[in-house]
Amino acid sequence: MSEKNPARHAAVTPKGEVRNEVAAFVKKVGRLARPNAAGDGRLLFGMDATMSRQPTWDMAVSLQAGMFDAIPKDAALQVQLIYFRGLGECRASKWVLDAKALARLMSTISCQGGNTQIGRVFAHARDEHKKRRIHAAIYVGDAIEENVDELCAKAGELGLLGLPLFVFQEGHDSRVEAAFREFARLSKGAYARFDSSAPQQLADLLKAVAAYASGGQAHLRLQSSGAARALLTQIEGR
Repeated sequence: MSEKNPARHAAVTPKGEVRNEVAAFVKKVGRLARPNAAGDGRLLFGMDATMSRQPTWDMAVSLQAGMFDAIPKDAALQVQLIYFRGLGECRASKWVLDAKALARLMSTISCQGGNTQIGRVFAHARDEHKKRRIHAAIYVGDAIEENVDELCAKAGELGLLGLPLFVFQEGHDSRVEAAFREFARLSKGAYARFDSSAPQQLADLLKAVAAYASGGQAHLRLQSSGAARALLTQIEGR
């Protein structure tokens, strides 16, 4: 990972504590009451689609329907997918309102080797949010090959605009963890690490953020998972 000044003071969580951290992540989200809750919630779903991500990409395709299942019948959620892969490719889908449409979009995409383009994901989130409010942005990845200081500046801008980042890390790279934690802190969002061998962890995280995006704290409280109960705590006090 290329970086000038990573977040040096972020704690590194031992592997055995991943499950507890997922629960804590979910609990914290509920502390944020979503502003301007009238109308559809909007969630930006960002994923690293470089070659190392294929197993997790396939897992996310199978889990994404759960994001919509987490939404109460009286609410709606629009989701936009943005991904990067290969040599400079970074694409965003249209906004969709149902799981089948998102699954079709994701199933046509295969991972390709290349460097990370997290900065482009953050910049796209900013630009889309300025056009029409996005209530939450998810980013799932396992590496950083960009200047961390510059990414932190973009994450901080999202925080000033009221767009929290929910950053999910696969793997145990301590440098990536430090940076991902800082992105979450600066954007007033939250961080969690998940184990790709335990898909329910990622499923619970995606459902919790979708519930938050669709209706804020009230909808998140309808989720019964430990991950959902814990996500809110992390955001409290930010």
